[in-house]
Amino acid sequence: MPQLPQRIWSDEDWERIQRGYAARGMDEKWNVFVEGEVVFLHRSWTGRGVFEATLAPVDGGGWRIARAVVERDPKRYRGTDDDYDCLILELVISAIVLGEPAQDLRSKLVELTRRGPGAADAPAGVIQHSALGLRSDS
Repeated sequence: MPQLPQRIWSDEDWERIQRGYAARGMDEKWNVFVEGEVVFLHRSWTGRGVFEATLAPVDGGGWRIARAVVERDPKRYRGTDDDYDCLILELVISAIVLGEPAQDLRSKLVELTRRGPGAADAPAGVIQHSALGLRSDS
């Protein structure tokens, strides 16, 4: 990925990320697991891998994404926008794995999605559910 989230996750966040996340129902869209320092984000329904992000320790504490790849086969993942992919990678980790409200990231998701064709008037809750599998109030 040419663009990476700039966030530094705390050591405590990294411990929680390492435990991963398994979708608990049909409305949840992501499964996340870690092998070594690589975080894998897979779609829950298909099991297809979409993102792989390698985290590295930061001097002074914390972890940041040092390298990431995203699926570009249109049969497996329709995403083609680097800004959107960078945002989704951070948002899945923050909102789904860590359970953070991540309102700023959610707002940016809505903004980016509404720039696309036919999405200018899409309700924020629908956009968030489509991408994340979460209600807008979760």
